[in-house]
Amino acid sequence: MAKISASVYTSHVPAIGAAIDNGKTSDDYWKPLFAGYDFSKQWAAKNTPDVILLVYNDHASAFDANLVPTFAIATGDEFQPADEGWGPRPVPPVKGHSALAAHIAQSVIQDDFDLTVVNTLDVDHGLTVPLSLMFGQPESWPCRVIPVAVNVVLFPPPSGSRCFDLGKALRRAVDSFDEDLDVQIWGTGGMSHQLQGPRAGLINSEFDNEFLDRLVDDAAALAQKPHIDYVRLAGSEGVELVMWLIARGAMDDSVSLKHRFYHVPASNTAVGHLILENESED
Repeated sequence: MAKISASVYTSHVPAIGAAIDNGKTSDDYWKPLFAGYDFSKQWAAKNTPDVILLVYNDHASAFDANLVPTFAIATGDEFQPADEGWGPRPVPPVKGHSALAAHIAQSVIQDDFDLTVVNTLDVDHGLTVPLSLMFGQPESWPCRVIPVAVNVVLFPPPSGSRCFDLGKALRRAVDSFDEDLDVQIWGTGGMSHQLQGPRAGLINSEFDNEFLDRLVDDAAALAQKPHIDYVRLAGSEGVELVMWLIARGAMDDSVSLKHRFYHVPASNTAVGHLILENESED
C-alpha cells in the first residue's frame, strides 16, 4: 500500500526562484538563505519519494478572482511552469500521478471534503520554488508531483482546523491506495509577511519561531489558532501558514524532526523550513 513517509515545509518566495534562475545564490544577500537548504538537498537526494503531494497557493496564474476554489487537486499527467508576467521559470514541467490523484479525489470527496478537480493547470512559483530549493536545477524533477491548491488569497480562506482535518483525510486516501508508493506531503507558503498597506514589510520572528516549534509538537492545538491571529501577528499574507497544517495533519501525531531553519529576510519575507519524518514503520 502507499504510505506517507515524510513532510517538508518551506516558504515559496518568488524572489528565491529569481535568485536561483539568475545565478545569484552565492551573492552575499542570498548565500545565508541557501545555506539553510544544504542539508535539505542531501536529505532529498537520499529520500526521494515516488510522489509528492505539494500543497501551495496559486497567485492568479491558474485561478483568478472569478473562480477561486477553496481546495483543488490537479489530476493531470503534466503541468507546465506558469508565465507570471515575465515568462515561465526555466524549470522542467511537473509530471503528475493521475491515478493516485484521482483516487485521492474520490476518497477525500467521499470523506466530506469538497475538492475541486482540475485536469489542466499551469503551476507558478508557489509550487516550483519549493521543488528548486529541495532538488536544485535538474533536467527533470526526480519524482511525480500532485498539486493541491488552497485559497489563501481571497476572503474567506479555510480555517486552520479545516486544513488540519483535510491533511488527515489525505492521509486516509493515500493509505488506501493499492500500490506500493513512497509519498511525501509538502506544505508551502508563509511565514510572516505583509505585501501592502501601512504594515508592508512586517516580519514577526517570535510568532514564526513559535509556529515552527508548535507545528512539530503541538500541531492539533496550533490548528485551532483563529485567522485573526495570523493577520494581526503575522501580516495579511501570514495566513498562508494554514497550508502547513494540511501537511502536518497528514503525518503521525509523533514525528521526528530532521531539519529546522529560519532566516530573515528574503525579499520582504521571513523564510521558515522544516523536514519531519514519520516514526511509525507501517
